[in-house]
Amino acid sequence: MKNRKRNIALLAVVMCVCAAVLLNWSYNNRWGKADSKMVAVEDAEIAEANATVQDRINSGYFAEARLTRQVSRDEALQLLQSAASADAASQETIDSAMNAIAAMATCSMQETQIENLLLAKDFSECVVYIGNGAVTVAVPAPIDGLSEEEVARITDIICAETEYDATQLNIIEVKA
Repeated sequence: MKNRKRNIALLAVVMCVCAAVLLNWSYNNRWGKADSKMVAVEDAEIAEANATVQDRINSGYFAEARLTRQVSRDEALQLLQSAASADAASQETIDSAMNAIAAMATCSMQETQIENLLLAKDFSECVVYIGNGAVTVAVPAPIDGLSEEEVARITDIICAETEYDATQLNIIEVKA
C-alpha cells in the first residue's frame, strides 16, 4: 500500500514536470525569435532611462552640495556679523569681521561665475568651492573618467576667473 501511494505521488510529480516543460516549449515556439530591430529599440530606451536616472541622482548630489555650502556660509556670515556688531567689539575685530565678510562675498561670486561658465562649456552640473588657498570643483564624470580636454577646460576657466593656478585646483569626479 505504501509503495503504491509513493509511486502514484512520484508519477504525479513527473507528469507535472513534463507538463511544465511542454508548456514552456510551446510558449517559446509560439512567440518565435526576438526581432533584432525591436531589441535595439528596447536597448536604446533602457539606456536613455538609465541616463535620466543618472542625471537625477547627480542633480540631487549637486543640489545638496550647493545647499550645504550656502547653509555653512550663512552660519559663518551670521557669526561674523554678530562679532562685528557686539558692544565690546574693538575696531580691529570689526575691521577683521568686515574683511572676512567681503572675502566671503567675493568667493561666493567667483564660485557662481565659475559654475555658470562650466555649465556653458557643456558640463551638465557642477559645484565649486573656493577657500583655504585652493579651488575644488565637483563635476559629473563618465565611467571612464574625465578626458584631458575636459580637465583642461575646467583648469582654464578657473585660472582665468581667479588668482589661483593649476596646482591649487582640485577636481572631484562624481560618479554614480
